[in-house]
Amino acid sequence: MTPFIGEIIGTMILIIFGGGVVAGVLLNHSKAQASGWIVITAGWGMAVALAIYAVGDISGAHINPAVTVGLAAIGEFPWADVPAYIVAQMIGAFIGASVVFLAYYPHWAATDDAGAKLGVFSTDPAIPHTPGNLLCEIIGTFVLVLGILFIGANEFTEGLNPLIVGLLIFAIGLSLGGPTGYAINPARDLGPRIAHFVLPIAGKGGSNWQYAWVPVIGPLIGGAAGGLFYAFVFEQGSPTALFIALAVLAACIIAAFTGLQQAPAVSARTTNEERDGGA
Repeated sequence: MTPFIGEIIGTMILIIFGGGVVAGVLLNHSKAQASGWIVITAGWGMAVALAIYAVGDISGAHINPAVTVGLAAIGEFPWADVPAYIVAQMIGAFIGASVVFLAYYPHWAATDDAGAKLGVFSTDPAIPHTPGNLLCEIIGTFVLVLGILFIGANEFTEGLNPLIVGLLIFAIGLSLGGPTGYAINPARDLGPRIAHFVLPIAGKGGSNWQYAWVPVIGPLIGGAAGGLFYAFVFEQGSPTALFIALAVLAACIIAAFTGLQQAPAVSARTTNEERDGGA
């Protein structure tokens, strides 16, 4: 198996298990309905661990463009291979989301909440506030890439690393997932969002495209910054690259605090028509 196919399969596995647990919790008449955030975060953690077990020896199991970019930023992965990996991750995410659609096929028509249906495929903010939402995704992915690198620097019993990374995902979801649903992965959000747009989902509503750039750009910034921070602090990497990354982070923080007064004090768990301006 080539690394390209490995990334397709790994990301597909990630979304089948990750999107599947969200579908089980959100869709009507599922036996797992309303089982809560702990179930969702645990499901995503196990999804990542299983995906790494599946293709870790084939492609490195990046299964996330932010991880690919973060590793490339510190010279741990060739930039020439980045586009192919991202394309593979997007394909795998789309396929995985389509499998979830088929697995829960009778439940789409039985669910009236269009926002819940979109939530199976992609993330949305609890409070719509673009700078703050972007900052949250940056921080979450910063911690993700930093965590992956310092986990990799430790020696565990052979075969245990994927489980530790899965626990990292679980921890990020519990600690930082509340504001935006912690995409922390552009392919995980955009690939399934495209699937939501094209699949014949009963009563699905809009795909909230005006928010779609946040879980793409935020994780890419956070992933690169996390890699550069690790390289500088733990391995005495380039200070120039780190300062550039920190300047971008500082700009996002300033923008977030500048816009706090405009943050609406309402939940984003409204209908898709309200979130998408009636689209």
